[in-house]
Amino acid sequence: MPGVPVFLLHRIMKCILGEKIGMTQVFNQARDVVPVTLVRVMPNTVLDIRTPKRDGYAAVQLGMGVRKVQRIAKPQRGHFKELGNFKKVREFRVQEQPTANSQRLKRGDIINACVFSEGDRVQVSGVSKSKGFQGVVKRHNFRGAPGSHGTKHAHRQPGSIGATWPQRVVKGRRMAGRMGGERISVRNLKIERIDATNGIVAITGAVPGRRGTLLEIRG
Repeated sequence: MPGVPVFLLHRIMKCILGEKIGMTQVFNQARDVVPVTLVRVMPNTVLDIRTPKRDGYAAVQLGMGVRKVQRIAKPQRGHFKELGNFKKVREFRVQEQPTANSQRLKRGDIINACVFSEGDRVQVSGVSKSKGFQGVVKRHNFRGAPGSHGTKHAHRQPGSIGATWPQRVVKGRRMAGRMGGERISVRNLKIERIDATNGIVAITGAVPGRRGTLLEIRG
């Protein structure tokens, strides 16, 4: 299937799905070491175009990866049709497409890493690492009790959680509980390198999730 013209994507959207590989470091043009996260960006297929007239909002639905047919629900198979059996499907809200341009984004178009350029600023969204049930020191960065001066078996305890009045634990009190496993978005990250041949994008800094986490990259 023919790819989407880059100039058209710059007018409408800059978004793609990828998988986190891990972190490394590269040298920039000033010969400074820059920590980067490597993201594998496989070709994304446009599955549907949401329009305000039909759906009430403007968005582009992208599919990535391959999944066994028996693991795909019948409604999804009917939606994918001849395009393939996709493992991940996500929607990106975009501006309404220009009607004057005859080369509009359509179902079946392929989007790859070339939609971005080195130096672009992006927002990366994903699900953070799940860390289970954690205490207040790790979850909320509590200092803990002194290491000496009579402290015994209470070095990482939260301390007082209430007072005489109102005789209950105030809503929103920071306490121990489940940590991680939440959707996180990191803004203003820079694309340092793009390897279009292998579909690898190097983004400065850290992004949410473990290795293999699905990432949504927006320009």
